[in-house]
Amino acid sequence: MKRQVLLLISIFCLRPVRGQVSYSIPEEMAKASLVGNIAQDLGLDVKRLRSGKARIYTGDSAQYIELNRDRGVLLVKEKIDREALCRQTTPCALHFQITLENPLELFPVTVEITDINDNAPLFQKEERRFEISESAVIGSKFLLEKAIDPDIGVNGLQRYTLKPSENFALKLHSQFDGSNKVEMVLQKPLDREKQEHISLVLTAEDGGEPQRTGTMQIHVTVLDANDNAPVFGKQVYKASITENSAIGTLVTKVSASDADKGSNGEVTYAIGNSMDTVSKLFHINSHGEVILDGAIDYEKEKHYHIDIEAVDQGGLSDSSKIIIDVIDVNDNSPIVNMISTSGSVPEDSAQKTVIALMSVNDPDSDTNGKVQCVINENMPFEIKFTSNNFYSLLTDSELDRERNSEYNITVTCSDEGVPSLSSSVTLTLQISDVNDNAPVFERSSYEAYIVENNTPGLSVFTVKARDADWNQNARVSYILEDSSVNGVPVSSYVSVSADSGVIHAVRSFDYEQIKDFHFRVKAQDGGSPPLSSNVTVKILIQDQNDNPPQVLYPVQTGGSLVAELVPRSADVGYLVTKVVAVDVDSGQNAWLSYKLQKATDRALFEVGSQNGEIRTIRQVTDKDAVKQRLSVIVEDNGQPSRSATVVVNVAVADSFPEVLSEFTDFTHDKEYNDNLTFYLVLALAVVSFLFITCVVVIISVKIYRWRQSRVLYHSNLPVIPYYPPRYSDTLGTGTLQHVYNYEVCRTTDSRKSDCKFGGAGSQNVLIMDPSSTGTMQRIQSEKSILDEPDSPLEVRPLH
Repeated sequence: MKRQVLLLISIFCLRPVRGQVSYSIPEEMAKASLVGNIAQDLGLDVKRLRSGKARIYTGDSAQYIELNRDRGVLLVKEKIDREALCRQTTPCALHFQITLENPLELFPVTVEITDINDNAPLFQKEERRFEISESAVIGSKFLLEKAIDPDIGVNGLQRYTLKPSENFALKLHSQFDGSNKVEMVLQKPLDREKQEHISLVLTAEDGGEPQRTGTMQIHVTVLDANDNAPVFGKQVYKASITENSAIGTLVTKVSASDADKGSNGEVTYAIGNSMDTVSKLFHINSHGEVILDGAIDYEKEKHYHIDIEAVDQGGLSDSSKIIIDVIDVNDNSPIVNMISTSGSVPEDSAQKTVIALMSVNDPDSDTNGKVQCVINENMPFEIKFTSNNFYSLLTDSELDRERNSEYNITVTCSDEGVPSLSSSVTLTLQISDVNDNAPVFERSSYEAYIVENNTPGLSVFTVKARDADWNQNARVSYILEDSSVNGVPVSSYVSVSADSGVIHAVRSFDYEQIKDFHFRVKAQDGGSPPLSSNVTVKILIQDQNDNPPQVLYPVQTGGSLVAELVPRSADVGYLVTKVVAVDVDSGQNAWLSYKLQKATDRALFEVGSQNGEIRTIRQVTDKDAVKQRLSVIVEDNGQPSRSATVVVNVAVADSFPEVLSEFTDFTHDKEYNDNLTFYLVLALAVVSFLFITCVVVIISVKIYRWRQSRVLYHSNLPVIPYYPPRYSDTLGTGTLQHVYNYEVCRTTDSRKSDCKFGGAGSQNVLIMDPSSTGTMQRIQSEKSILDEPDSPLEVRPLH
């Protein structure tokens, strides 16, 4: 099989149209026959055909050719009959386009269908009868029916033969449409008396290989005496008719005259080319009027050629031709076909991006077929004519999905006929999102409060950012930026929920350690690459009354007894000592007030509610006990308030010997009485028969503790320092102007400890050391020595 491939490269103004490929194949090829390697001829890779979803676009025409994207070849989809496709038109070709996507490309392809000799010449009738007068003169012509061969060229009808050829010969006349008018010419006078009936065979032959023929039987009956044939007034008649004319419309009128008289001069008319569709569209009556019998369409046929014959009653005839031109009217609206469209384009697409290719065709002619296409106004698009009735829809300005996420583009194509006809097609185009907007916080900065001693994991507050983009590009995640607070990573203080932006406290805050801190939260979207913004967050810790007052003075020692010495000659308002306390809370939670909770003699002492000074409120007398025990409570102003209690021992005496004799068993008695009270209360709850046992236990405990006390401590002499370590009264009252230094020497494993006190700066301070050294047993299960005011502690003076 011979295949010709012609590649014609043309340069178009539109990028999608790069070249034109032409092929030539014979008709009647089997299905799946190879037409050509389109990928090779277009210079494309087979992968490009697959990735670009290559396909064939034929418009409204039937598709005879198919594309194999895997092989990159064109194949015959179904058998092609050139005669059914193009009739007598030459050349006969299929025109279609191959379209590719991403990017959009368009390649015109032409496949020429060549003719093969698959049709024999054919006569409409198998036989024809003539009645010819014997008086017919030599040279009389008789029109014969033409044979029809749908093939063209050498395969078409080539010649006629008539046998036998004694009386008649064939004569062919070339006509305007390229066909031949076939006439049988009398070349020898007829003699009815010799031969009344003559049988002839008309053979039509084509020039194909192998040669095909068609025959028609001609029967001639010789009549007597009619020696004049009809004669047409013109050899060719011309007429015109408007398409869509109504059936019954008069097209034209012809006339033929016969010199004979009577019945031999009566002429009838007939259309000669009965094989053609012309005989179905027109008829001619006895008056020579050509009448329209069917619908005519300019877009299907622009000209009609009609062979007519005039025959008299004697069988003589003449022939002529009518050429009818069809006048076009604007009866077809433009046909708009979308070849390829993009359902969506990114909002950052460059200007002049092609979003659709379309073909526009108007079958009408001249101005009726000229088309102009426009789109609706106020659109960031334009429509541009490319070539061969193809249009491109392009972007004309920047796109912004946040402003318009969808466009309904209506393309309206109108012809220039009167009245103008138009067609419209609407394309819905989605604008796909591009991550071009960073998240934006609702505030420029945030400030939040949290009360100290919060539960870890507590939700503090929420930061919120919004992103104008869509879908994943608008999905905001919150990130705590790395920073430090007092050298500690901020992530150990707070955390941020990535999805909701809720800020949680990671730890329990202590106002006394940190009052506020700053950090930054970043809002980041889910685009690629991601965009982000950040905001500053300030957390302020609110104080809570969670710390009780701490008494700095008097110091509550473990075992030694500290007492304040008040002479009996003291006047009213005598300053005994000053209770000094602090509260690490702030604000009103740190405002302290002092009250006298218990006292041996409430009428002798008072405590300043604001300054904690203990003063006498009356003159000291000899009747006042030497040992005075004051319990002072220190309260803050929080809600609820917290307090601390300190015990102040006061010795009312003029000399130290009086003090020593009174305070010798002070500590021991207190401990004993407390334990006795405990066990007495416990004994009341026990069943009566255990009462004796409880008494024995209490006595045993008493003896045990007394012995332990005697072993551990040789003396319970009081030590009466006046001020706490490194304490100085700076209030300017002049009552506490002394500074004392203490030196404490302890070892972790030794049972012996030494405590040295600096010398007193006043004669009102008594420091005693009953023994130079001592041993103190470590008590694992009890509180620290510094927290037990009654626990014993050995002291010795500094020299």
